[in-house]
Order: sequence, then structure tokens, then C-alpha cells
Amino acid sequence: MRQWLALTICMVAVAVAKAEDEQPFVTHEIATFEEPWALAFLPDGRLLVTEREGRLFVVTQDGEKSAPVGGVPEVAYGGQGGLGDVAPHPGFATNALIYLSYAEAGKDGARGAAVARARLDLAPEGGQLSGLEVIWRQVPKVKSRGHYGHRLLFSRDGYLLISSGDRQKFSPAQDLQSNIGKIVRLRDDGSVPTDNPFADKGGVAAQIWSVGHRNPLGIALDEAGQLWNVEMGPRGGDELNRIRAGSNYGWPVVSNGRHYSGLDIPDHDTHPEFEAPKAWWTPVISPGGFTIYTADLFADWRGDGLIAGLSSRALIRIEFDGETAREAERYDMGRRMRAVAQGPAGAIWMLEDRSGGRLLKLVPSH
Repeated sequence: MRQWLALTICMVAVAVAKAEDEQPFVTHEIATFEEPWALAFLPDGRLLVTEREGRLFVVTQDGEKSAPVGGVPEVAYGGQGGLGDVAPHPGFATNALIYLSYAEAGKDGARGAAVARARLDLAPEGGQLSGLEVIWRQVPKVKSRGHYGHRLLFSRDGYLLISSGDRQKFSPAQDLQSNIGKIVRLRDDGSVPTDNPFADKGGVAAQIWSVGHRNPLGIALDEAGQLWNVEMGPRGGDELNRIRAGSNYGWPVVSNGRHYSGLDIPDHDTHPEFEAPKAWWTPVISPGGFTIYTADLFADWRGDGLIAGLSSRALIRIEFDGETAREAERYDMGRRMRAVAQGPAGAIWMLEDRSGGRLLKLVPSH
């Protein structure tokens, strides 16, 4: 059954793939970076862009790059680690706060994701971070350079959501004494909301919003305020999940993929006590980032999800129908795509992966 589904998904992907001259958008190259990882917009329309080696830039929509912003925390660069996501505080216009996620070194070669906040003092040449404080850390730090996750998103009611990967350690994703393999919900200062689903357990468990994630690299809110995430499966089984407070998504007990060794993993339908994905992919798409489109420039896409595909080298459009979702179209971008975001005027902005990765602006072709 799984092989038939995988073949069907593959056939659909081929059928909906668009040739360059058929794409409904025109792509403009804005700037280039070394291993860019994330982008976010400031209220004045400028962008913040991170590079994995530990640099943060302020960039105009015309592609003018600042010098690297000063005061960025030291990062543990290597493997999948380094400087990760960036998110302005919802009240940035008055408090100038931004949040950065990054890989942080520990003892004896151990590493873990951390999130810090600081004031961004903008200047003509770029800017400087001041008052930097770490407000969250993955627990425990482990000897791995992968699966940090560490995407950042502010909810509509002002809480900070953090995706925390399983660090390639599997079982901690089911352990409430660890915050790896989870989605975490905090106040903007890093303190724990009293209405979190495991708040009464105290400690690390109190931070947790959902359990059983592998490598969640995209989190987004739909127009109804529902939280969704995309995460990398193992050998097959990339997932799109509707995230509910306190729910368990099953990793590593279940997956619609299999281990890289070839060993099977029970499918989601064998353990109905876990939340099953609303869509999944074999072969994988390797999601690198995720947003849900809310503007009118691409009028037909309003309310749709957009996934930046790494190994799939694509922009993947998702259609939602209440609690269900499906891949609607896949656009060949020609390179590994790391991040995707909606710009202030409704254009779609993307970052390519790796050295020389371009910042791209997508606007309708007609």
C-alpha cells in the first residue's frame, strides 16, 4: 500500500511540475549570500538575512546589503549547525527587539540549539545588537551536528514558538524531560506560559507544546490561526502536520518512511494514538522552510501553503481544506531552496541554499 501511495505521489509531482516558461511567476535575483539560512522583514520593508557561519545582514528590497551586523552571538558552525532563524518581535517598531536561533557549543563536543534576543540598533552601515540574552536552550546538548530545527514564529497572541529537532537521537523526542524533538511555546522573554499543555509538570516539560517531531524546519499559521509544521522524515515520509497543543506526532515510534539502514518503521496507521500527518511525501521533498500565503498579489494562492524544497529544488504549493491538505503544484527552481517568506507587498521571497545562495523575489508573470 505504501509503495502504491509513494508511486502516486511521485506521478502527481511529475504531472504538476512546471516548465520555466509555464511558471505563474517571474523570478528576480536580488542579492547573493554565503550559506544563507533565513530571512525576515522589518516594519520599514527591509530584510534581515542570516548566513550559517554567523553573519546577519540588513538588506533593502533592491539588494543593497549592509556590513554584517555587530554583536551576533558566537555560533557552533559545522554539519547542519550555525546561525539559523531570525524573527523581529511583533512590537519591533517600538522595542527594536529581534530573536536569533543558532547552534551553541557545549562541553566535550556537545552542541545544542539556543535562542537569544537583543535590541537591533540600526545604522546606515548596518547596525549593532545590544543587550543580548539567551532565553532558551535545547536540553540536553548532545554530540550531533544535525537536526537542530530551530525555526521561530510569533503567534497572533504574541507567544514565541520554536521548532526543536530530535538532534538525530530518536528517543528523546518522546521524553518530556527533554525539549528536543518538540515544538516549544514561550512568552517573549523566555518564560513559560501557565496554559501550556504540560505546565503542571514543571521543568523542561512545561515549555513543550507538542511532542514526537523529527526535524521540523518550517512552522506557520493559517488564516484561522491554526499552527502547521513541515518536517523531514528519514528515508521517505516527509510530513505536513496540523499542530495541536499536547499532541504527539509519533517520532521515532512511527513514520511513513524507513531508517537509512533500510530497516522498516511502523507506519502511522499502525498506531492511531499518534497524530498522523495531513500530507506526506515519498520520495521526499526535504522541506527547508514554510509559510502560508495571506496576501492578494497571487490572488489564487491566498490561504495556500508554500514550502521551500531542498532536495526537490522546488517551490511546493499546498492547498488546505479545513483539517486536510494536499500538494497542489510543484515549481522547479533549479537549485536547493532553503527559505520562503511573504513580503510586505505580497511578493514571495526565497533563499537558495549553500554558497552563493541567491535572494529571489517572485512576482506574478501576468
